[in-house]
Amino acid sequence: MSTTLIAPADAIVSATVRVADAEVSYERTGTGPALVLVHGTGSSGSAVNWGQTRPRFTADHTVITPDLSGTDRTRDDGGPLTVEGLAAQVIAVIEDAGTGPVDLLGFSMGAPVSAAVAALRPDLVRRLILVSGWAHTEGDEYLRNLFTLWQQLGASDPAAFGRAVTMTGFSRGFLNTIGREQVELLIPNLPPTPGTLRHVDLDTRIDIRALLPLIEAETLVIGATLDITVPVENSRALHAAIAHSSYAEIEAGHVAFFEKEDEFVELVDGFTRGGRA
Repeated sequence: MSTTLIAPADAIVSATVRVADAEVSYERTGTGPALVLVHGTGSSGSAVNWGQTRPRFTADHTVITPDLSGTDRTRDDGGPLTVEGLAAQVIAVIEDAGTGPVDLLGFSMGAPVSAAVAALRPDLVRRLILVSGWAHTEGDEYLRNLFTLWQQLGASDPAAFGRAVTMTGFSRGFLNTIGREQVELLIPNLPPTPGTLRHVDLDTRIDIRALLPLIEAETLVIGATLDITVPVENSRALHAAIAHSSYAEIEAGHVAFFEKEDEFVELVDGFTRGGRA
């Protein structure tokens, strides 16, 4: 059951869909084949991740942006998150939107969630795009320690949390290019709200290795060579684990679509039009 707000055809249409204990909010805009963009860690969800890039796709796609549990726009019981639970929310949004099989793009935390959707419901995913993602945290001491540090900073020093996430989210060259004033404006974009820290807790527990062999959709994995949040080796490992996937790299930090937006959009457009990267 969903609740949809009526809006002009060319506007952003907001809707909600009930999934277990959550009222999941999502937006849709544009025309054409459906492209679902799944956000990464952060209580602002799709507003921060896709606010700048989404308009680049709306001329040729119906763009759907879910806000998963842990974000400000979706209400639930506040309990621990799981990949499977968030995947169920994405599945419900796709079904509620009624757009048929979709092209599904997941960024960072959204990459393992999107991979799980493709594995569990292959009928709903036409093409899969995984950006700056990873398959498992346990056994990777870098990722485990980074996310643990985020948890500790989030609990003890919110300003330091924002600064640490900014430092790892973008490449050194990009930060130096935009300069101190713009860097300082980036820092408050990911505050350690309870929802954000629920995402970080999930980040410490990610493990989708058993699901990767089940993916049937044509898949593009995009790694960021300067990524120091989720180092590029993790994207290369995802590519190796997904049969018949293709692979591309962008010379950028973790939020590659922010640093190299034109290159990112070109890769996604080329792939969703049926080309191989």
